[in-house]
Amino acid sequence: MKTQLFLIAAVASTAGAFSVSNDSCARRQFLQTASTAAASTLLFPTIASAEIVVPEQSKEFEFPSDFGLTYSYETDAAKVRAHMVTATGLAKGSERMEDFGKNLKKEMIEFVSYYRRFPQVAGKPSFSTLYTSINVLAGHYTSYGYKYPLPEKRRKRLYQEYAEIDKSLKRSR
Repeated sequence: MKTQLFLIAAVASTAGAFSVSNDSCARRQFLQTASTAAASTLLFPTIASAEIVVPEQSKEFEFPSDFGLTYSYETDAAKVRAHMVTATGLAKGSERMEDFGKNLKKEMIEFVSYYRRFPQVAGKPSFSTLYTSINVLAGHYTSYGYKYPLPEKRRKRLYQEYAEIDKSLKRSR
């Protein structure tokens, strides 16, 4: 949003420089406006476009033995997120993919049903983003089953949300 407003202001300031004028100072006005626009684009910080790297799907994974909750929010959120990252990266035909998906969905439902009751947890940004990710992954399992991998577009969105969750958990938010 800030970048768009900045570009609009820069275009508006340079538009006057290109208008036809009979004044002898038109060249000076053009140089002032053009140099101001050039300096502002160089000096103002630009938006950091953090591109999320979506890893290739893989059939290789270690089947976790720690499904279930410990009833400590930070621990459980990190564990559910880690299991979801593993599930998001699974390729079609992965060994025990269906078992992993069923256990994960059970864990996700248990996580949401337990922690949404606590206002101090339900108001955290990490919880709301994790809740959104859980809905996306559980919806995929409901619609397509446990044997089919996530489409690329959905995987990219989930990896972006996982990065946000990780940042929020590191800040205890």
